[in-house]
Parts: sequence; C-alpha cells; structure tokens
Amino acid sequence: MKNVIISDMTLKLQGAKKDKTLSFKEKIELAKCFDKMQVDVIEMPAIENERTDSLLIKTICPFIKNSVISVDAGKTVDQANLAAEAVKNAEKARLCVALPVSPVQMEYLCHKKPAAMMEYIKEMVSICAKNCGDVEFCALDATRAEADFLKSVIETVISCGATMITLSDSEGLMLPEEMAEFIKNITSDTDITWGFETKNTINMASACAISALKNNISVIKTAVEPDYLSPETFSQIIRAKGEQIGLKCNIDFTVMSRLCSQISWILQGENSQIIQSEEKVSDDNMKLTSSDDITTIIGEVRRLGYDLSEEDNAKVYEAFCHVAAKKDMTISELEAIVATTALQVPPTYKVKSYVINSGNIINATATIELEKNGEILMGLSAGDGPVDSAFRAIEQIIGCHYELDDFQIQSVTRGKEAMGSALVRLRSNGRLYSGNGISTDIIGASIRAYVNALNKIVYEETQK
Repeated sequence: MKNVIISDMTLKLQGAKKDKTLSFKEKIELAKCFDKMQVDVIEMPAIENERTDSLLIKTICPFIKNSVISVDAGKTVDQANLAAEAVKNAEKARLCVALPVSPVQMEYLCHKKPAAMMEYIKEMVSICAKNCGDVEFCALDATRAEADFLKSVIETVISCGATMITLSDSEGLMLPEEMAEFIKNITSDTDITWGFETKNTINMASACAISALKNNISVIKTAVEPDYLSPETFSQIIRAKGEQIGLKCNIDFTVMSRLCSQISWILQGENSQIIQSEEKVSDDNMKLTSSDDITTIIGEVRRLGYDLSEEDNAKVYEAFCHVAAKKDMTISELEAIVATTALQVPPTYKVKSYVINSGNIINATATIELEKNGEILMGLSAGDGPVDSAFRAIEQIIGCHYELDDFQIQSVTRGKEAMGSALVRLRSNGRLYSGNGISTDIIGASIRAYVNALNKIVYEETQK
C-alpha cells in the first residue's frame, strides 16, 4: 500500500494573516497537537520579525518528536538564512521555497518576468540547499503556469538541490480528471518526492487529492482552514477507504478525534469566547421555577452539553426541586447542581497540597501534589496566571490534556471570609464532565473543581 505523507499548513497560514490572533502559547499548543496526531510535516510561516518569529520556531522545535518542522524560506536570502538558523535544532528540519510560477502571479507578487523569476528561484533554492539537507520547492499557481516554463523550473530546482516539489492549485477550480492529466504530464519524467496542494473552492479538494495520489503524488497538504482540505476530513477518507484504494497514512486516528475539537477551539480565539460569554448572559436572564417539570429541566441540562444517565437525571431534578421550592434559578445555578450532584464517583485523585506563586512582575507558577492509590504525585508548571499554572501542573501529573470547555468563579457568601465556588467543565471524547469546588481560597476552589471533573473522566474510562 502507498503511504501518504500529510503536511499541515495551519500554522503557516495563521502566521501569514494580517490580523494575527493566536498567542505565542496557542501556537505552541497547536504544534504539539499536530505532533501528537503524528502529522508528518508541520509547516511554519516565513520569518518576518527576527526576534519573535525565530523565537517561536526555536521554542517549538524541542517539543516536536514525530513531525518534520518545515519553515517557509520567505522571499529574500536574509529570510532564508534566518529560517535555517531557527530550525537547525529541530529533530527533523526542512526549508520550503514557495514562489509563483504562473505569468499573472509572477508579475503581481514578485514583479518579475519569466527569465528573472527563474534566476530568483535558482538563488533561493540554492541558498536553502546549502543550509539544510531537506528542501521543498512549492510551485504556487502551478496549474496556470505555462507548461514549458514549469518544466524548466522543475529541472532547475532539482539541479539546485530540492528534494521535494509541490504542485499548487492556488485557485482550487480543477476537477479530479483535469488534475490527474495535469500531474501525469508534469511528473512523468522525474524521480523526486511530489506534493500536492489545492484549495476547496468548489468542494473538490478531497477528490482531487485522491486523484493526485493515484498519479505520482505522495505528499498532501492540509490545513484547519475553511478554504482548504482539513487533516480530519482527509484522514477519515483514508481510514474508511484506504484499504480499498491502496492508501494508508501515519495519522493516529484516535488521538486526532480527541484533539480536533481542541484545535478548533484554539483557532476560534477570543471571538468565540465573546460569543460564549454573550450566550451565558442570555442564559442567566432565563429563570427556572418550581413549576418546571423534569422534561424541561433535563432538556436544559442537555442543552448545556451534558448526556447523563437516567439515575443522574433523577438526582439533578430532585436537587433542583429542593432549591426551586425556595427561589427561582438561573441556568448557571442549574449547572452548579449538575456539577455537585451528577456522576459522583470515588476519587481517584485527591488534592494534598498546592503552592501558587504569582505577581505583576513574575510569571505565575504552581506546585501541586495529588494522591493516587496512596502515592503522592507532584507537578510543577508555569502559566498565564495562577489558575492556568495550576491546571497545567495537574496535566503534568496525569500526563494528559483535556479541553477546558468552561470555567466559572462566583462568591457564595458575603464578607472578607467569603466562600468562593468554582465550576470547571472538561471535555473528553466529546462528552462534558463538570466539577465543583468551594473554598475561601478561590485558587484552591478552582483546583478542587478541576480534580473533581478529572475524577469523573477517569472513573468512566476505567469502567469501559
């Protein structure tokens, strides 16, 4: 069977956006997610800012164990040299020269005629080959290039040291049959690794990718972007039809299904958080009363994202009736009931101690000790604030990351010694698990809430 190499461009495309919204930490988290999925290549954008962009790549490299780190060489020799320097400590490194080969894009993007463009491509590929043993040339807008010029470019980049050539359908308007014929004509006379990239403009990206793989292509470009072939969609095709069409890939399908929602959540960024916040404000304007029956209440519980057993549904409704007899309730208060009532399980992990260091001139750090089966386990981590560092320390202990779907804090009593209540919602395999913690120390309440939700996940996983 033919092994398909998946090269993901998500981080590269994110870096090229003018309104860059991802934080340094989020970009590192995305790279780690793709590596865990065993995506073959993680592509990074060209270095525009020597200090920040180089630092990001250098920071990511030690975390990546499975994937090749491919950095765009940019459009100048200086950028190419910076890219080589940034990626030199990666376990598996690649430089990518991505330049247009169609008349319209050569003029528009590079302001060059064919002869000058050929010399430009030759210079960039040669510099990269000198600095790195693995060099890709990506022929942008290859499907609109003049055939003779494209073939000359291919011969030139191979002679200059390119180890891989990607043919890019920048418009994404080709049909599978057209793509097959185009690839046959271009790749028939050369012995090199061939890649394929297309947009999903007419919803033909998947079909064109399969067609390309049947015609000398072995590398497929993906991206978690609306206009591109997503790694999840493509890997599902391979999983469902791979044996039938003679294709396989290195993607860990189980890990991918678990991490895809986390990647989407990271990419949605602040806008989605604002929307979720607005939805919660709207929810809290809705009042639940003692006249609401069990069907209404459990319907609201399901709308919150919880899929409870009949026994837990009954427990939640009983607790709701007890509170609603005294006062009307909000959706947030109903969720607190779910957190404290449903799926109460024996605690696999118990909080033994925690030390949090935080301030306006230092990075927040957390040292946490949890007890499991009589053994004390310790985690130490830094983060963006005391709660983030605490949650990261717990993840370090358990060796697993769960998507934090929601986190709420509120006061349940008044005065200087007020009790704080924290609600944490974790998502595992598509299901929500909520935990509640109460303490005069709001950080302690948050830690207990996280561990409470974690214990529910662990219990369900061990019961399967």
